[in-house]
Amino acid sequence: MVITIIGGGNIGTQFAVHCAAKGHNVRILTSAPEVFEKCLTAVDENGNVTLSGSIDFASADPEKTLSDADAVFVTFPSNLMKKAADQVYTYCGNNTLIGVVPGNGGSECAFRKCIGKGNTFFCIERVPAVARLVKKGSIVRSVGYRSELHAAAIPSSEAERCASFVEGIFDIPCKAVPSMLALTMTPSNPVLHTTRLMTIFRDYHEGMVYDRLPLFYEEWDDETSELLFRCDEEVRKICRSLPAFDLSGVRSLREHYESPTPHQLTEKIRSIKAFKGLGTPSVRTEKGFIPDLHSRYFTADFSYGLSAIVQIAHFAGTDIPNLESVLAWYDGIKKETDMFRYEDYGISDTADFLAFYSL
Repeated sequence: MVITIIGGGNIGTQFAVHCAAKGHNVRILTSAPEVFEKCLTAVDENGNVTLSGSIDFASADPEKTLSDADAVFVTFPSNLMKKAADQVYTYCGNNTLIGVVPGNGGSECAFRKCIGKGNTFFCIERVPAVARLVKKGSIVRSVGYRSELHAAAIPSSEAERCASFVEGIFDIPCKAVPSMLALTMTPSNPVLHTTRLMTIFRDYHEGMVYDRLPLFYEEWDDETSELLFRCDEEVRKICRSLPAFDLSGVRSLREHYESPTPHQLTEKIRSIKAFKGLGTPSVRTEKGFIPDLHSRYFTADFSYGLSAIVQIAHFAGTDIPNLESVLAWYDGIKKETDMFRYEDYGISDTADFLAFYSL
């Protein structure tokens, strides 16, 4: 197959290696094509090569990379999803598999026109493994591979085909999820990252600096776990308020991390090998550290992931004080004005919402 990867960052490079290693013709749409080598490599935590493959080319030209694609993987952050969707709509045909990872933040709405054109849209719930570039355009460290992946599609009748496609690339069992809404509601980064950022930077205001910031996961604390548990339960409450959809695939974070209590969750997250050494998204100034409000941990996970969940709660008529308080905290410090809104895609009331996710 001809597979186009949109985005040449951590996840895009990881996907490109896996697709190329399977013998597919891989093109990468990136703003920095000049840094890409012909052969891409994935390595483990010790720098040992685990996978390699040769791509066709990397280019900044969307027509060149997309016009004959059989499948597209979009690895842009959520705030760039509309741009990617416009490019796919313009240059792809009407029988293309269009996949987004991770599958939250309302990306399905950005691709609504592509779906209407006859393409199949799908999302993978979570990234297959933690990916970090070692050398841009060449080497990616890919560790902590999941034992199972989940994929959902629009139309939903295509979910099994999309799951089989993903499984064939990563050699990881991929389960078809019956509703795209289940992936949009999955409380991974939109709850995991946002609750942690709020507890770290709770008192932040412009002009404030920090002498030191904790490691994001390795120094996780019980205060964050307690807030996460409250938000996680509110996500479950939203799911129960939407009986028209099969949301059984929305696993709580306490279940995902096998942690019945907040303290057990703290210990679990601190111990995950793939999370070791990852810092809090921040910028170092002359006086100290400030939050990096341009990081996708902020611009994607609050403005898109969490925002979508809160809006879904409003469509469902569900009370969610903790989720709303986390989003309101971000609203008080954010630099970006870009926020996901269902109404921007013609979904302005509960009837519109139910109709779209019933496709």
